[in-house]
Amino acid sequence: MDEAIRAIAEPRRREILRLIRDQELPAGQIAAHFAVTRPAISQHLRVLKDAGLVAERREGTRRLYRARPERIAELKSFLEDFWDDSLTRLKQAAELEERKGEQRWLEARQKPGLT
Repeated sequence: MDEAIRAIAEPRRREILRLIRDQELPAGQIAAHFAVTRPAISQHLRVLKDAGLVAERREGTRRLYRARPERIAELKSFLEDFWDDSLTRLKQAAELEERKGEQRWLEARQKPGLT
């Protein structure tokens, strides 16, 4: 999972995944969407492939790339679980701070001369 997370940390790789999420494309067609060299895109594709996020198929001399939906789903599930846990902790911390603030307000109102 760490390798997949590192792979998608680069914005171009995320964009490549979007391009090939629903369709198989050759490297040249993928590269046409970016203002970088074809070798740079090939390197990005290699990183995504090594992370298990992209499948490569040869058709003659062409290499066709497609996102691997099962691996993307695993990554999505991991990130959602991570995010859900973080949001739960944030919610709990915010609720605790709210209760503390309400308590301080009540205590301040009970002090003489503040009514």
